[in-house]
Amino acid sequence: MRSVYTRHALTRRHLLGQAGMAGMALAAAPAWADALVQLPLPGGPVERPITMAFPQKGAMILQRSRPPLLETPFEVFDKGVFTPNDRFYVRWHWAVIPTEVDVDKFRLAVRGHVNQEQSLSLKDILALPRVEIAAVNQCSGNSRGFFQPRVAGGEWADGAMGNARWMGVRLRDVLDRAGVKAGAVQVRFNGTDEPVVSDAPDFKKSLDIDHARDGEVMIAYAMNGEQLPLLNGFPLRLVVPGWYATYWVKAISDIEVLDQPDDNFWTKSAYLIPDTPRADIKPGQTGVKMVPINKMVPRSFITNIKSGDTVRANQSTLVRGIAFGGDTGVSRVDLSSDGGKSWQATALGKDEGKFSFRQWQAQVTLPASGHYTLMVRCTNSGGVAQPDQANWNPSGFMRNVIEATPVVVA
Repeated sequence: MRSVYTRHALTRRHLLGQAGMAGMALAAAPAWADALVQLPLPGGPVERPITMAFPQKGAMILQRSRPPLLETPFEVFDKGVFTPNDRFYVRWHWAVIPTEVDVDKFRLAVRGHVNQEQSLSLKDILALPRVEIAAVNQCSGNSRGFFQPRVAGGEWADGAMGNARWMGVRLRDVLDRAGVKAGAVQVRFNGTDEPVVSDAPDFKKSLDIDHARDGEVMIAYAMNGEQLPLLNGFPLRLVVPGWYATYWVKAISDIEVLDQPDDNFWTKSAYLIPDTPRADIKPGQTGVKMVPINKMVPRSFITNIKSGDTVRANQSTLVRGIAFGGDTGVSRVDLSSDGGKSWQATALGKDEGKFSFRQWQAQVTLPASGHYTLMVRCTNSGGVAQPDQANWNPSGFMRNVIEATPVVVA
């Protein structure tokens, strides 16, 4: 894999490089590594390799090498609310992904049901008003490996997510340059990744026109104060705060305004969930209405204590972690040290915005030796709390059950 781009300070003059500048070539070594990570997935695998072989990426859990599926090791989330770019998870649908970008020739097309079609250079994008938002990007199938009965698909643990400060321009401002005609109903997005075979459906996703123009959906060219990594969508990617990452189209190159509902495969047939509370059905259940996956739901995790760790009896122990509200902010995070029989409020860290991770912490004292279960529960600002029972659907989407961490007290 080879990427060509240039690194400069984040200014309109230099961001994303200049014509004729020499790029940085990064060659991937073999994708397998000697180090292994143990995974607590009930249906396996029990371990996966750790790789450092991908461009602009540090140590990542290797789910698949082609297309790249790289999971963030969970200990990364204990270091802060923003996930470092080089540890940010990677998920592509097709194996033919961009490995080289000529920033001077790159164009973003805006077409379809508009008054004036656009072909925007990166300089055109950079000339638009700049915005920034902190938002969690989470794969629809994050934590799929914990579903029981097991379901098909990438058997992610909890690391198919990340939080970043995204910098870019409002999608609304880009659409306004083209002039959306009356009667527009959806906006469809396409990136530069391609199917391996010609008759496979190109990956495209759509948003309703009002959502696309809400001022929060954006086209990002930077994350955490740096250029987007190649594997996370360089040079431009869609950011859809509060929605699952299937809508966050990477390496976006084409925006099409539609005057009728999108019927492409990835909107009509893929990424569907049961139209039931929490997208929950019984295994084998049929005849359920299906709808496209959409808003995220609240989640929280303990990050400084792992399952099976030993803590001291009759001694105050710090427990900390992260939480996010899904499509809105975090209202409270509660911790239980007795398996959910009682709960205590935690202290919340700095609020980085309603779509961001938020840190929390609490002190607990476990009075006697034995086995205990720590549990953490997030309630978002809409009053929605994590449930105490896991959901199930055949795609392994939208897990957000209260997480339990068994510990040994000695």
